[in-house]
Amino acid sequence: MLRRIVDSIAPAGDDAIVEIGPGEGALTRELLARIPHLAAIEIDRDLAARLAEEFPPERLTVHRADALEFDFSALPRGARLVGNLPYNISTPLLFRLAEHATGFRDLHFMLQREVVDRMVAKPSTADYGRLSVMLQTRFRMKKLLTVAPGAFRPPPKVESAVVRMEPIADAELPKVDGKILADLVRRAFSARRKTLRNALGLEPADFVALDLDPKLRPENLSPSEYVRISQLLDR
Repeated sequence: MLRRIVDSIAPAGDDAIVEIGPGEGALTRELLARIPHLAAIEIDRDLAARLAEEFPPERLTVHRADALEFDFSALPRGARLVGNLPYNISTPLLFRLAEHATGFRDLHFMLQREVVDRMVAKPSTADYGRLSVMLQTRFRMKKLLTVAPGAFRPPPKVESAVVRMEPIADAELPKVDGKILADLVRRAFSARRKTLRNALGLEPADFVALDLDPKLRPENLSPSEYVRISQLLDR
């Protein structure tokens, strides 16, 4: 499974690859078998020290830091991020990485399968929500692999999955105020069972201008429609 994950990443010798949360180094070793150098961000002091002892600095650069506080803007432009993200920080970390998306070439993460399903979900499905909209407005995403519990020791109680995230080029991004979009999407999905008329607080004329049915629900709107609403609110 580790080989399949690294095959999906397809690392090349001159890639600037950064692993988030290497832990005991299972993925780290597989990556370093294919590339000359890797950087890693590890919060645990002991795990970071063990990795630094196993690999010389010319092969592995270990940043002992919390990924939620790490300065991703300091990474080389075009960096490729990889990692097995823990469930308890996955959502805030993904939102944080979205803020720095223009600096990355791509991101390959293993997460709990339910999280990946939410990330790639389509409108009008049960998994579609705030995470889907906010990430899909910034990345092109694809679920690559499902990882059974038996691939881990000890096996967890849940399945995992690997997702590829490719930042959308700046020239293709819609012109929208990120704060307005984030506030709109948060408000919408906190009332996802209500109709748009009751969930968004728009005027009847706004629905006409947007060509949206006010009887739809927040989960029925595509990411691009949330962008259009945000642009209207920014006028």
